[in-house]
Amino acid sequence: MTADLAVVGAGPAGLAAATTAAGLGLDVTLVDAGARAGGQIHRHAADDPPPRPVRRAARERRVTHLAAHHVWTVVPDGDTWLLHAVVGPDEAPATVRARAVLLATGAYERQLPFPGWTLPGVVGAGGAQAMLKSGGVLPGRRVVVAGSGPLLLAVATTLAAAGARVPALVEAADYRAYARHTGALLRNPAKLAQGALHGGALLRRTTRLLTRHAVTAAHGTTRVEAVTVTRLDARWRPVPGTGRRVPCDALAVGHGLVPQLELATALGCVTRRTPDGTPALDVDAEQRTCVPGVWAAGETCGVGGEELARTEGEIAAHSVAGSRPPRAAVRRRARLRGFADAMAAAHRPGPGWTDWLDGATEVCRCEEVTAAAIRASVTDLGARDARSVKLLTRAGMGWCQGRTCGPAVARLAGEEPAPDRRPLSCPVPLSQLAQPPGAER
Repeated sequence: MTADLAVVGAGPAGLAAATTAAGLGLDVTLVDAGARAGGQIHRHAADDPPPRPVRRAARERRVTHLAAHHVWTVVPDGDTWLLHAVVGPDEAPATVRARAVLLATGAYERQLPFPGWTLPGVVGAGGAQAMLKSGGVLPGRRVVVAGSGPLLLAVATTLAAAGARVPALVEAADYRAYARHTGALLRNPAKLAQGALHGGALLRRTTRLLTRHAVTAAHGTTRVEAVTVTRLDARWRPVPGTGRRVPCDALAVGHGLVPQLELATALGCVTRRTPDGTPALDVDAEQRTCVPGVWAAGETCGVGGEELARTEGEIAAHSVAGSRPPRAAVRRRARLRGFADAMAAAHRPGPGWTDWLDGATEVCRCEEVTAAAIRASVTDLGARDARSVKLLTRAGMGWCQGRTCGPAVARLAGEEPAPDRRPLSCPVPLSQLAQPPGAER
């Protein structure tokens, strides 16, 4: 069977695209690696009722949802596209054929290492939220939330509402940076109200909000017992003599999000550099990539939140169906993208964060490559980019394939992070590579 449209990713952008396209008469196959649709935003426990966007997609008879399908490559096949996937823990092969493809693959957390970040009890900020949403589990009872970006406010509020004590929310950026983007702020009053709501809820729970500060070390033996919080200068360099210990039994940390681009870059889609320095897909006014027949929406096109992702999904669906996108949606996208750019600029990591690292800090956790080894590859062996560092030290050659350490390794090598370029987006059995299965036309 050949679908009119295959949507990869069942988060807000993918769900909006799938339901809108189905409403316009297209047969849609929605492919997602998760066991349940919704992505991180609509993540929910198995015994909880699905959020509204997930229920709406489930009602659409023209939408076929394939859960637990991890697409590892997309290839052209005549006038259609063939999507190869591995399914479930057994990694069974599966294929989907479609006339058009929409990539809504989302983003993953950016982690900047620091001494002690490998201790048990140190988790990603988004990971802590996922634990709570899908399993009802807190990472600890006394949780410091740290890093940079608006996600931290939401995570801290969610953890506190679930019963955790959050002694401090540590934000590396300076919120006054938003003042340079007053036009974008004034056009998005709901965003300001949302931030004020989260901030007020935390203050009522006696959470301290520390801006221009960072967790520069985690301490403990068998798990984290305390963190050092240090004031930063404008370039994110620690100010000497300002460190103080904060007791905790968990740390939720993340420094923004990085668009997930493997499938798109393997197809040859062009990327752009966002205001926070990360690569994102470059799309036109109707969410088309430079590859004919391939559209993109959501965080893949630059991190901007749920409402922007939904709007881009709707616009892309109209474009695939050959109808003009609603003007209201186009105006909403412009307004929200302006705010997203302001947000990215305000929370762009400063180059001074590398001063947090001592030589023994493991930057690549998979291959246990330290900061000292990476620096030696640059100063002693002449590495000038992340690829050279990888060849000399094995940094980025482990299970995560550089998704966790890649931005940090690139910065230590003296360059901006490059777009992910991998022939496969996830591990695949050799048998499937030797003889990829076809699909019924």
